Amino acid sequence: MGRSDGQLRLLVAAFGDPGHAFPAISLARELGRRGHEVLVETWERWREAVEAEGLSFTGAQEYTVYPPPGPDTPDGQTAAAAAKALARLMEEFEPDLVVSDILTLAPTLAAEVAGVPHATLIPHVYPVQQPGMPMYSLGMRPPRTALGRLAWRATDPLLAMGLRKGRGELNETRARLGLPPLQRFHGGISELLAIVGTLPQLEYPRDWPAHVHVTGPLFFELPGEQVEIPDGEGPLVLIAPSTSQDPECELLRVALDGLAEEPVRVLATTNRHRPERPIAVPDNALLVDWVLYSQAMPAADVVICHGGHGTVARSLAAGTPLLVSPAGGDMGENAARVAWSGAGLYVPRRLMSPRSIGLATRRLLAEPGFTIRAEEIATWSAAHDGAAAAAELVENTARDATSRLSPARVSSS
Repeated sequence: MGRSDGQLRLLVAAFGDPGHAFPAISLARELGRRGHEVLVETWERWREAVEAEGLSFTGAQEYTVYPPPGPDTPDGQTAAAAAKALARLMEEFEPDLVVSDILTLAPTLAAEVAGVPHATLIPHVYPVQQPGMPMYSLGMRPPRTALGRLAWRATDPLLAMGLRKGRGELNETRARLGLPPLQRFHGGISELLAIVGTLPQLEYPRDWPAHVHVTGPLFFELPGEQVEIPDGEGPLVLIAPSTSQDPECELLRVALDGLAEEPVRVLATTNRHRPERPIAVPDNALLVDWVLYSQAMPAADVVICHGGHGTVARSLAAGTPLLVSPAGGDMGENAARVAWSGAGLYVPRRLMSPRSIGLATRRLLAEPGFTIRAEEIATWSAAHDGAAAAAELVENTARDATSRLSPARVSSS
């Protein structure tokens, strides 16, 4: 287990979508820079990116995460089957700690079976509801009155029903692995260490468990060529749609239309979507296939996006206010958090139109408070390296856990 020179052996595992894989790679990279032996387990598509950072890679078995697999799910496509497949890796690699993305259940279960301590990486806002606050993912802002908090408490039985269902499904998976059932909810989140890779300015007030730490975002970006920023004197608007949602680029089309007559320069990206219908590009816009956010967001005056957490965090870390029109998943939640923080505006999908996007963009550019707030968040982000903070937590947790191992286990490593 722990090496005499202080080096740790760490397994970092993540779901394959960029919003989950990239923060895990960021953490793994930082741990590698600190001299630890790190193995990254995620989808095969990220092998080249991981190995380019000098890290070891192993391809993850892809299985159904959501909705939970049913009785007809083929063998090998469940978290239990994937956890069993990891048994040999656990035995051969002998990690001191396993860090799993919140959607990556198999390595967490495999670690528990092997008796290895495990932590959870949450690459977005904390999804556990605080009593008296809106249910996570609804995209609702917190209540401002006692009556509002009481109203949200009235939804507790409904929430409990869903949590009990989720706990039951998890315990069925645990039973297949010979693990005892859990009584607590949110059993996929470690009770040892949970790293919340978001900006604290996006977190609603709450009572924080001692093992949960908000570190700031963990940034990672694939290499690519810089694009030429459109010339001109007007403000620059970046349209940065989701990489996983809206394949027909509806937000992109609506935003280009809504900004066509505005006195702005527009840099827009399809993020490598290939829609069937061609996209009309107005004279004040440049449409590209891909753009480096590290280049474009600091140059932009407004970012228009669906509200994926990585895009939101990157924009705010650059001090650029946001216009968010969610597509699905947790995007509505992120949109509400942006609006609540004062660093942007939220246009619900049902209200998305060229006019609403144009008016909201005009307001963001006209009212300096949005930029001031985004710049305040950027100042905090510049002083708080999320990957470094997360790596330090992992180091401390792994060393504490290793020191508590039985003498028999230490001698067998």
